[in-house]
Amino acid sequence: MANTEAKAGRPLSPHLQVYRWPVTMLVSILHRITGGALYFGTLLIAAWLIAAAAGPGPFAVADMVFGSLLGRLVLFGYSWALIHHMLGGLRHLVWDMGRGFGPKERDLLARLNIIGSVALTILVWVVALVLR
Repeated sequence: MANTEAKAGRPLSPHLQVYRWPVTMLVSILHRITGGALYFGTLLIAAWLIAAAAGPGPFAVADMVFGSLLGRLVLFGYSWALIHHMLGGLRHLVWDMGRGFGPKERDLLARLNIIGSVALTILVWVVALVLR
């Protein structure tokens, strides 16, 4: 069938290596990925809460795991996913109000989603580390 389409003069789909992703597509994919990641991150938070309720011994182990470099990186990623997903939800809320559908507005909201999620995550972590 591919030979028939090529002979008919129809264009073939570009390959992923030559196709430039629009920023809105990137944000849509990130929104789906962060939604899935939040499920697993929430299990980690639940494990931490269960360890806290189980007593000082299990909590010390959980605190050691979450306080390690790898644990903090996972928590940083979880907080970014949470903030990015929240901002994506706000972007959809704007669309639900019937606004932001123009090409420039869509791109602006997508870029603000990425920039805002990174900036807010860093801000939250800086404030948390300073207050600690």
